[in-house]
Amino acid sequence: MELSGQRTIDAPREQVWEALLDREVLKECVPGCTEMSGSAEEGFEATVVQKVGPVKATFKGDVRLENVERPDSLTLTGEGKGGAAGFAKGGADCRLSDAEGGKTRLEYEVEAKVGGKLAQLGSRVIDGFAKKMADQFFERFQDRVEGRGKAAATGGAGGMAQESAAPADADAAPTPRKWFWPGRVE
Repeated sequence: MELSGQRTIDAPREQVWEALLDREVLKECVPGCTEMSGSAEEGFEATVVQKVGPVKATFKGDVRLENVERPDSLTLTGEGKGGAAGFAKGGADCRLSDAEGGKTRLEYEVEAKVGGKLAQLGSRVIDGFAKKMADQFFERFQDRVEGRGKAAATGGAGGMAQESAAPADADAAPTPRKWFWPGRVE
C-alpha cells in the first residue's frame, strides 16, 4: 500500500524538523503508541496497540531515521511484530520546504506492508486502515507543531479530544465545542 500527501504547517522549517526528531512528539502523534524510548541518532523502540478489523494486537518494534538531510528530508522506517496477529512494516519519506508566510510545506510518501493474520483481512481493509493511520499521524503532528497542544495530539482526557477556542474578551460569546472520538470510522 502506498499513499502520499502534503500539509502546510504554520511553523518555521527548523521547528518542524526538530519535531520530526523528537521522541515525545512522535509518541504523541503515532496512533495507539503507548511507549517510545530511544533517540533519533540510535533509533526508537515503540509499543503500539491497534485494532484492524476484527484483529487487535500489540505491536512491539523499532523506528529508524534514514536518509537524513538536515533540514530538508528524512525517511522514518519502522517494523513491528504483533505476535499471532502478524507483523507490520513501512516507512514515510518526508520532505520539508519553505512555504509562504514563514510556514513549512511537509510532503510525504508512505508505504506499508503487513503479514500474518492481518494480511488475511484483504487489501481494502488494510489500505483503508493504513491511510487512516497516516492521516491521523500527520494531522496530530501538524496540531502538535502548531501548538494546538498535547491534548489535541493524544485525544485528550478519557479518549475524547475537545477542540475549542477561548473568546477574545470576556463579553464575547463562547465558541461552541466540537467533540470527536479518535479512531472512530465513519
